[in-house]
Amino acid sequence: MQTQKAAKELPACPVETTLSLIGDKWKVLILRDLLTGTKRFGELKKSIGSVSQKVLTAQLRSMEESGLLTRTVYPEVPPRVEYALSPLGESMRPILDAMQAWGEAYQAQSK
Repeated sequence: MQTQKAAKELPACPVETTLSLIGDKWKVLILRDLLTGTKRFGELKKSIGSVSQKVLTAQLRSMEESGLLTRTVYPEVPPRVEYALSPLGESMRPILDAMQAWGEAYQAQSK
């Protein structure tokens, strides 16, 4: 039932659907970082840079709810939490590869 409800709330336009999932600057950078493998919260924060802890936490939760990533909590003291791309998140690799190629071409042209 939950997936049917979520599907009904999605925009009619497929591009708008994609943007609703990754249209935020931080989400794209999180995806970029997780394409290379599993990361802990601190690794993501350090890699992304100027994002606040509160915003990063909110973005990770949102992406987990969308099914783009998985969050694994290990029963240790202190607790260890790792984030990884889900198969759905991994399916976004071609989109990010295209964004990288376009950005590289634009940078080369702008020099």
